[in-house]
Amino acid sequence: MEIGYNFYQGIIPPQLGNLSQLRYLDIAGANLSGPIPKEFSNLTSLQSLFLFRNQLTGSIPSDFSNIKPLTNLDLSDNFLSGSIPESFSELKSLRLLSLMYNDMSGTVPDGIAELRSLETLLIWNNHFSGLLPKSLGKNSKLKWVDVSTNKFNGSIPEDICLGGVLVKLIMFSNKFTGSLFSISNCSSLVRLRLEDNSFSGEVPLKFSYLPDITYVDLSWNKFVGGIPLDISQATQLEYFNVSYNNQLGGIIPTLIWSLPKLQNFSASSCGILGILPSFDSCKSISTIDLGRNNLSGTIPKSVSKCQALVTIELPDNNMTGQIPDELASIPILEIVDLSNNKFNGPIPEKFGSSLSLHLLNVSFNNISGSIPNAKTFKLMSNSAFVGNSELCGAPLRPCFERVGIFGSKGTWKLTHILLLSIGLLIILLVLAFGILHFRKGFKSQWKMVSFVGLPQFTANDVLTSFNVVATEHTHIPSPSTVVTKAVLPTGITVLVKKIEWENRSINGVSEFIMRLGNARHKNLIRLLGFCHNQQQVYLLYDYLPNGNLAEKIGMKWDWAAKFRTVVGIARGLCFLHHECYPAIPHGDLKSSNIVFDENMEPQLAEFGFKQVLQLSNGASPTKTMQETEYNEVMTEELSNDVYNFGKMILEILTGGKLTNAAANIHSNSQEVLLREVYNGNEATSVGSMQEIKLVIEVAMLCTKSRSSDRPFMEDVYNLLTNKFANV
Repeated sequence: MEIGYNFYQGIIPPQLGNLSQLRYLDIAGANLSGPIPKEFSNLTSLQSLFLFRNQLTGSIPSDFSNIKPLTNLDLSDNFLSGSIPESFSELKSLRLLSLMYNDMSGTVPDGIAELRSLETLLIWNNHFSGLLPKSLGKNSKLKWVDVSTNKFNGSIPEDICLGGVLVKLIMFSNKFTGSLFSISNCSSLVRLRLEDNSFSGEVPLKFSYLPDITYVDLSWNKFVGGIPLDISQATQLEYFNVSYNNQLGGIIPTLIWSLPKLQNFSASSCGILGILPSFDSCKSISTIDLGRNNLSGTIPKSVSKCQALVTIELPDNNMTGQIPDELASIPILEIVDLSNNKFNGPIPEKFGSSLSLHLLNVSFNNISGSIPNAKTFKLMSNSAFVGNSELCGAPLRPCFERVGIFGSKGTWKLTHILLLSIGLLIILLVLAFGILHFRKGFKSQWKMVSFVGLPQFTANDVLTSFNVVATEHTHIPSPSTVVTKAVLPTGITVLVKKIEWENRSINGVSEFIMRLGNARHKNLIRLLGFCHNQQQVYLLYDYLPNGNLAEKIGMKWDWAAKFRTVVGIARGLCFLHHECYPAIPHGDLKSSNIVFDENMEPQLAEFGFKQVLQLSNGASPTKTMQETEYNEVMTEELSNDVYNFGKMILEILTGGKLTNAAANIHSNSQEVLLREVYNGNEATSVGSMQEIKLVIEVAMLCTKSRSSDRPFMEDVYNLLTNKFANV
């Protein structure tokens, strides 16, 4: 009986339990609610039961153990609670057990490990805890185990690979500890995801014995001993990530770039030493992330062999030498981050003719000369170039033109004479200004905090931009509205937000604003600084003149631009949630708070502002709440961001026509919704239709009614960019 994939109302009829000869029952994706009928335990001939993707509640009937022939049981993506019945140990024919995406808890019964036919165990995204059964894998030929996003602890069962056919082992986002010794010789593995745990010791994987491995993620653990040097023998490897194993150390394996299928190599924040290996045999690599290590040496000129390279990130290392022209010649290169190193020399002119380059960050190096005179660079933020005292050109200060009066040496002398003269004039003006104000007894109460690497302002710059002259201490200059545009004396246009604060909250608010200002990302509007006295504070942001998402939603724009906007917003939220410590909830995510820069790249505005207002009124959650309660509030805030992101997706897809997102998207036919969105976005190509379908599925995940059922923003971003698949 196949009666699923419809939109029924109400519960599963208990009378179905009377079909004593039924062998196959599929009522998946049918909008059903209520409990699983206990009468189903009468279906003693049943071999396959599929009830996934409904809204079922309650616990799993323990009498399911009566269904002895049961081979496939899939109850995933519901609202089931309770634990896995101990009686499941009697289901000796069970091959598939899928309980993922529910609200279940407790431990996994040891009896599950005794099921000799069990091949697939999928219990991810629940609240299970404790140890996995010690003998899991000893008595059966497990092929696929996914226990990710739970609260498991302890080590990996030592016999989990004993059957010799384990293809996928996915255990990320738990509290596992210990070593990986039990899987060191697991030659059948294709996909291994152990990120976000507390595994330790050396990485014992012998890649020469892993002929089929394609995906390895060991990030956010406590591994040491370096990357296994035989990784270059993993000829099927496509994705490798060991980032944020801070004590990993070691060097980059010499032949790593020669792997024929490797696309992503990430090993940031690992304490890696040495130099970048030669790229002579570079094959298919598209992403290299080696930021925040101890790398030295230069970028090999052989990098030109990496014709598939899209992203190379090497920030916060000790690399030297010039940026090679060969790097600039790569045809599809989009992101280059070389910040906080010791690179010198000029920026290669070839970058100016690149059609794909989105970001070149060379800030805080010893780069000199002029920035290539190309539109690409003029549209980049100046934060990508600051910290290089001998670098000039847009978007930094203009370069001095060569006047040729005295030849090249004469130009050098003339430049220095002019600079000395200007310097003396500034000193005299400052002295005169200081004496004048000292005589008048004027003492300003205003203070200005500008962030490193961004335009530097004074409090007077801000105050005079409001066309108000402060003649006495007590006068508080103010813009005419809470949010206003201001042109500073330096010629820079900024957006100013005014808030009142209480004296007792100044320190707490200032510290939090500093956190916001240090949160730098291409999809976050820049907080340039803040000006304050004892009564109020002005926050200064970049002024972006290209409008906001709310204005654009009702207009006609192509699908590619919409998809880029969705991914950009997700990328910015992912940074706030997962790369800021502690995490920063946006707090007020809506279309009017998404603004566009010169490249029409979306930037999140107002992020963290809700918390600024709370703190300015004297609220201090860390003092008024227990740590557990505070963490729960933070988790809920982050989940609200995810929900609002889902709503925003639907606004973008439907041109603002779809309101009350959760109710509509979960109660209407997905096929009808897809058809309407395809038509509304004039999707004709297979690629765009696949992207639209993916975005709708993401929106459905994000707008689930229970916050605990929504994905993390990191998973959302990875889904949208095809970097994540729990398959």
